Amino acid sequence: MRLGVIGLGLIAQAVHLQNLQTLREKYQVTHVCDLSATLAAQVAAEYGGPVRHSTDAAEVLADPEVDAVLILTPGTHAYLARRALEAGKHVLAEKPFAHTTAECLELDALAAAKGLVLQVAYMKMYDPIMARARAELASLGALRARAGDRAAPRRRPAVRPPAPPALRRRRPHRRRHLLRAGEGGPRPSATSASRTCRSTPTCCRARSCTSCRCCARLFGEQPLTIAHAQAAGLKPGVKLEEPPQLQALGTLGDAQLSLSWNWLPDFPDYGEEIAVFGSAGRLYLSMPGPYLRDARAELVVESMQGGERATTRLVSDHRTGFVHELLAFHASVTEGAPVLSTATGAAYDTAALQQIARSLA
Repeated sequence: MRLGVIGLGLIAQAVHLQNLQTLREKYQVTHVCDLSATLAAQVAAEYGGPVRHSTDAAEVLADPEVDAVLILTPGTHAYLARRALEAGKHVLAEKPFAHTTAECLELDALAAAKGLVLQVAYMKMYDPIMARARAELASLGALRARAGDRAAPRRRPAVRPPAPPALRRRRPHRRRHLLRAGEGGPRPSATSASRTCRSTPTCCRARSCTSCRCCARLFGEQPLTIAHAQAAGLKPGVKLEEPPQLQALGTLGDAQLSLSWNWLPDFPDYGEEIAVFGSAGRLYLSMPGPYLRDARAELVVESMQGGERATTRLVSDHRTGFVHELLAFHASVTEGAPVLSTATGAAYDTAALQQIARSLA
């Protein structure tokens, strides 16, 4: 598959470009793009082979030597995803995908109408340990509670030359318009058509969308209701200097749900854990940091078997979720395999985040 890469910052340099080299029997990078012409030229030269480079995404989308695009730009990605689909390109877009549920649903419909693949890069959904964890839920009996906890260290951006001011002004500034465009909708569901919450904090979106997808991968997109949310460090009228500590309580299906996101600026280790408690056992899922190529997910299941307590510990295979999501994208494009992380799934997450924002407000 001939691939164009749009956005060459931290996630591209630390993860995706290296994985594409590993999967070079399936992918040929033919065009790279960044607002920094220096960085785009450097990446093209270092990648090897005849790789074109540009500073305008339109050149990638018009390139006949590009079959699909990997969108790695900052912020949300609905605008570029729409342009790519309209140009006839398959799309793998990083998260958070869109500001509104309407955009998510519209773009899924657009991809289907054009016969193209649209996949959102929720890499943890593709870690094989997620499917095993879902299979183990049956041994836990009736589920009582689910808890998610995430501790994020301060990320240090990759060194990159700045873009000229004229190029920086090209990026469409649509966020303020979108956040004023609509209002919060009903509880999340796979077909939710709610619009947007006026006050969804970007920091909350970026840190919680992956956790929402992990829950959806494990339990399915069950009705999710947020009854209470609070954020340490969030004060009316005071500008946020860094992400707050965020807690949310609610229900997912028939079980209680507790979510926690913690910003740890002076602690270097990232951690994300999901705990599930049932009438007959417990499950603990620990996900690795996103930029650690050698870190693996770990699953611990405690249950009763024949009157005895049994503990099973499993560790993921040698390939990270980032690699598995690229393999899945390739299979969807070339073989028609179903897309696991759809834009409609991103709409479910957006609706959940709207509930959190409304509770905070």
